[in-house]
Formats: sequence, structure tokens, C-alpha cells
Amino acid sequence: MSEKQLATLEQQLDSFAAAERRAVLEELAAMARRGQIRLPQPKEEVNLHYHTFFSYNARGWSPSRIAWEAKKYGLEVAGIVDFDVLDGMEEFLSAGELLDLKTVAALETRVFISELAEHVMSSPNEPGISYFMASGCFRLPDPGSESDRILRQMRTTARERNVAVMRRVNQHLADVQLDYERDVVPLTPSGNATERHLLAAYDRKAREVFPDTQNLLRFWSAKLDLPEPQVEALLPDTARFHEVMRAKLMKLGGVGYVPPDSASFPTIEEAVTMIRGIGALPMIAWLDGTNSGEADIRAYLSLCESKGVVAMNIVPERNWNLKDPEEKAIKVAKLREAVQAAREFEFPLSVGTEMNKAGLPFVDNFAAPELQPFVADFIRGARILWGHTLLARYADFGYWSAGAMAEFDGNRAAKNQFYEKAGAPAPSAELRQKLASRSL
Repeated sequence: MSEKQLATLEQQLDSFAAAERRAVLEELAAMARRGQIRLPQPKEEVNLHYHTFFSYNARGWSPSRIAWEAKKYGLEVAGIVDFDVLDGMEEFLSAGELLDLKTVAALETRVFISELAEHVMSSPNEPGISYFMASGCFRLPDPGSESDRILRQMRTTARERNVAVMRRVNQHLADVQLDYERDVVPLTPSGNATERHLLAAYDRKAREVFPDTQNLLRFWSAKLDLPEPQVEALLPDTARFHEVMRAKLMKLGGVGYVPPDSASFPTIEEAVTMIRGIGALPMIAWLDGTNSGEADIRAYLSLCESKGVVAMNIVPERNWNLKDPEEKAIKVAKLREAVQAAREFEFPLSVGTEMNKAGLPFVDNFAAPELQPFVADFIRGARILWGHTLLARYADFGYWSAGAMAEFDGNRAAKNQFYEKAGAPAPSAELRQKLASRSL
């Protein structure tokens, strides 16, 4: 198969039609089995934080595409994370089974933590608000359950917030107006738009309204309060231009910024209830330790633990790959503190590169000297989350199952050791069959 033919098939993995994505993935898997496509053996590298096109992926990748790219690269464990929805969960886990790839599904949201209402945590400039995750998701909530209600409310709240931002930005831009249903919703397959979809929609709409480049430059120069030459330099670089748009229009100080309050997001208690209700692991998202809410990492994790948190997410790239030597030294030291604290609390770590904006790498540089002391922790966390997913899906023995709770009786260290061991072997149909038949 030529590289061009392979690239054409891979692009079809990003179709908004689920049946087409599955058919193409099955075709690629069959080609790999026949030796028409050579796939590497897994490396000790993981990425559990790929956003898909069900929230926002900078390359427009679907869950199936991410699974295929992870298999083609040779990741040991791959994981997806989408904001406020589990729309890609079943597709991704099924893709992993087809490809014999270890796959983990997660949901990301933001929560309000009342005890830290005056402190900034992982959501910059927003006191009391922290990014939060459900990791190791393997099933949807039971219809009508409390978890179902909370998950539906998360999606509704996110939409309402987007619409509020759009209305404010529409008022400021005047000549460039978005209609949420017409211009934004179609950019994602299940209508779960994010701020980044709004940015793409405004960029596209402005080019339609101002097809003449000079008029487009004058428009953005006035609306973003930037000199025309600067706008001209930004426009060809979509990623940079969108970040400037976001800062000027939607983030703190921007015309469309909607200040959060305790009603803007679920409480951490509500989020934990929802996550436990679907058998997943409540996970706090750590930023970099420089904000007041995260400064004392042990106090922070102790509070989180009291709320039911049992794991922690880190995006290593933003903590070490920095140009400023002083900032880098501070953040690498904070990263070291965070990993050490996670060890002490027996919080499995989930790491990854997000890929929700252009320029982010496919996987962290595990060979970087700054990350070398933590690689074993990253691998261990991924294996724990995959071990839980595998056993939950095929043996009814997930992290919160009745069997696991009886077996480990609050001993999180022993529980983590068990799931790490379960998540170490290579995945296979034979292993899944044995688990399902309880023949191991």
C-alpha cells in the first residue's frame, strides 16, 4: 500500500459518520494482520490525554483515528479525554479491542471547590474552580440515575456558557455574527462545542464577511485592538491567531468573558457522585503548583482525597518544556513535588499532551532528562487505569466493584498494585475471552 493510499484511508477515520469510521478501521486492522501495514511493538510510552473531535482536537481526529495513530506509533496505553461528554468512549474502547491496544476513556469538566473558593487552582484566574476528570470510564450512567442527571447537566451548562460567550462577542464584533445552531454545532459530530469551536467559527465567518484581505485586516485590527501589521503576521498561523482571539475576546479581560461562580460548574461533590456512579476514578487535574490553591500540594491532595479523589492528572509538557530558565526551574521542581505527593497518597498518575491546539506533540518526550525520574510513575498510572478498564469491562471487577471493595477493604496501595499487574500484559482477544469466562 502506498503512503498516499494509507493517508486517504486514515483521513476517512475522521468522518462524522460512525459507520464509515468503523468500516475503515476494520479495513486497516485487516491489512495489518495480513502484513500489508507494518505496526511496531509497543514502547514504554503512554498518552492518556488526547481530546477527540467530540470536544476539540486540533487535527480533527476521531476516537478511531487516535486509536489507530497510537497503534501505528507503538504506544503502550492510549487514552481519550473529552469535555463534559462520554460520546467517544465506546468507539475508543472498541477500537482498542479491534487493534489489541490498551485504551482508557475519560471525561473532563470543571468543578467548584467551596473550601478553596478564594484560591486559584488549575483554572487560571478563576478562584474556586478546578479542572476535574473521570478516568477509566467504561459505561454510561443508568438512564434516570443521579449520575445521568449530573452528566446531562454538565453538557447543558457547557452549552449555556458557550452561548453566553457568543452573544457577548457577537455584540462586540457587530459585522461578524454567529448563529450557534448553524455555525457552531455542525463543527463537532454530536454538537458538544467548546470555546475552540467558537474561535474557528468566528475566524471562518469573518473571512466570509470580509473576502478582501485588507478589509479583513482592518476588521480584526479594530476588534482585537492590534496594529494591522501584527494581525497580518498572525492570520496565516491559525493556532497563534486563535490564541490571540481567545485572549482578547473570551478569557479574563475579554469582551466575551463570563465570570464563573459556584453555579457555573458542578461542585466537586456532585462530580464525584457522578463518577463513582459510573464506576470510574475521580481524578483531580493539577496545573503547575504555582497558584495558591496548589502551592501546598499535600494539603491540596488531602482535601481532594477527603472528597473522594483517588488519582491525579498532569500535562508534563507545560511543566518542563519552557524557554525561560527561571520559570522552567520552578515548574520542574513543582512537578517533582507533585509526583512525590502522588506516590505518598497512592494516586495513580494520568499524563498526556491534549492535542487540543496546534503544535502539541503526539506524545510526551519520555527521554527528556527532566521527565526521566517520573517515567515509571507515568507508566504505572497508565497500567492501573487500563487494568481497571479491562477488568471492569470483562470481569465485573473494576476499581469500585463489590469484589474489589471487599478484596482490598480501603487498602489503596494493594489495590493499585493489583490493577497495575492486571494492566501489564499485552491485550488480546484470548485474554478478554478468558476474563469474560472467568477461566484465568
